[in-house]
Amino acid sequence: MTAMTTPVPALSADELNQHRRELTGFCYRMLGSGSEAEDAVQETLTKAWRAAHRFDRRSSVRTWLFRIASNVCVDMSRSPQRRARPVDLGPVRTPDAVHLSDVLPEDRWITVVADEHVLDLDGDPGQVAATRDTIRLAFVAALQRLPARQRAALILCEVLAWSVRDVAELLDTSTAAINSALQRARATMASAPAMEASAPLTPQQEDLLARYLEAFERYDMDALAALLHEDAIQTMPPYAMWLRGRHDLLTWYTGPGVGCKGSRLLPGWANGCPAFAQYRINPEGGHTPWALQVLELRDDRIAAVHSFLDPEECFARFGFPPHLPAQPH
Repeated sequence: MTAMTTPVPALSADELNQHRRELTGFCYRMLGSGSEAEDAVQETLTKAWRAAHRFDRRSSVRTWLFRIASNVCVDMSRSPQRRARPVDLGPVRTPDAVHLSDVLPEDRWITVVADEHVLDLDGDPGQVAATRDTIRLAFVAALQRLPARQRAALILCEVLAWSVRDVAELLDTSTAAINSALQRARATMASAPAMEASAPLTPQQEDLLARYLEAFERYDMDALAALLHEDAIQTMPPYAMWLRGRHDLLTWYTGPGVGCKGSRLLPGWANGCPAFAQYRINPEGGHTPWALQVLELRDDRIAAVHSFLDPEECFARFGFPPHLPAQPH
């Protein structure tokens, strides 16, 4: 008489999908692209679903999915080009339209991600703020400087708090190899420009954002000037150009960027920072998506405005509407 074996419970789609947000955060940090991260997660879940009949539950579903996702992201990271921010790719420019001829290919610049798609926002506010640091544009750009497996080890150990032993098992290597990879990765990350730690918004900063929305929609340069640090930065991916200094930012707004006059803004969060979906006037009526502005704050003023001029790539993913109707007078 043969021994009875306990059947392995089948995997359900819900059991796989409950890990989607954490997987998306991992893949985004690995790839530096919101859309590529979504593609990587979809590929991971598809591979897992197709192989579900072979999964014997000797490891957790979470570990199994991350093993698949790590392999997917490493394969997708084989391009010799790395994603970066405009400030990492060249010198500061003057606020002149001639620089708009320098356009970066889509695979050269860090793209945006919605906080809610990669972070658990229901926890302690201080912990949420700390976790937001790990999707800030500067941090994600610094990660892209690492070889893919070093990047995976650092994210798994230092962002997601996996043990070195578990990461070694997941990446099919030794604990000594992971410790060595972490040492090299930390040295590279330490050489990146310092980034101020995030914190929950203060009432003064919440007021600052409300004043920014009002000033930008009025296109009031005096009011905007009062909200910007003297050394504020403006970037506009996919353009390689970037600007530094309140004067140059305002010169741009009233010169090459004057088409933004009359815009409307909708608030949100992206890459650990307050963000605004910007809609410009549509001559045929209402307002059309134009840019996603990601604002970095320092104390009680704005330190940087990163305007991602690729609304088709991100507005739908963020859940912003494709059109705003004209406002009644």
